[in-house]
Amino acid sequence: MQNIPASTGLGLDSSAVRARMVSQLAAQGIQDPLVLQAMGRVERHRFVESALANQAYEDTSLPIGLGQTISKPNVVARMIELLRQGASGRLGRVLEIGTGCGYQAAVLSHVATEVYSIERLRGLHEKAKGHLLPFRLPNVHLIFGDGMQGFPKGAPYAGIISAAGGDDVPASWMAQLAEGGRLVAPTVTASGQQALVVIHKTSQGFERQILEAVHFVPLKSGIA
Repeated sequence: MQNIPASTGLGLDSSAVRARMVSQLAAQGIQDPLVLQAMGRVERHRFVESALANQAYEDTSLPIGLGQTISKPNVVARMIELLRQGASGRLGRVLEIGTGCGYQAAVLSHVATEVYSIERLRGLHEKAKGHLLPFRLPNVHLIFGDGMQGFPKGAPYAGIISAAGGDDVPASWMAQLAEGGRLVAPTVTASGQQALVVIHKTSQGFERQILEAVHFVPLKSGIA
C-alpha cells in the first residue's frame, strides 16, 4: 500500500485543488481514468519552489532550476495516457528519461508496477530524491546517469517516456522496449519542429506515429 502525505486544511494541500485540475484535464480531452486518478493523487506543489507553489495547479510549465522545467499537467497526463494506450490495468516496468524534479515519476508510480527514472544532472537527481522521500513510493527507482543510454539493467520495459527531445529516438531505447511496449518522446521531425512521437514495438517491428507539436528541453548525453 502506498502512503500519500495527508491533506491538511483548504490550501494547496486540499484535494479540492487537485480535483479542479483533474476536471480541467478531462475537459481538455484526457480520458484514461487511471491517469486522471494518478494526477489527482500527486501533490504537484510539493515539486516546485515555494515561491511558485501558488501556480502549481495551473496548466503551465514552471522552472525547476538548472535550466530545466516541470512540464504542464496537460502534457504529463497526455504523454502518460499515450504510454498506456491499449492497457487495461497497470503497466509493467516503465523507464523515464529525465527525472527532473520527480513529479512525473510520482504520477507514473500509480499507473505502473515499477518506475526506473534516470537523470543526468546531479543537482536535479538529488532534488528529486528529496521531493519523493515523503511520498514513500517503493516502486520508484531513481538513477543518476546518462539517459541517452537508457537503463539496460531494468529492461525490457513495457513503456519508455522521455522528458527531453532529440533529433531521433536513441537506438538504446528501442532495444530496451519490450515487445508490445510503447515509447513516447518529443522528437525533431522532418519539418524541423519538435513533435510527440509514439513508437509501438510489435513482433513485426516498430510502428511510429507523429502527433502534435511540443516544446521540450533538448536531449543531451553525458552527466553533469
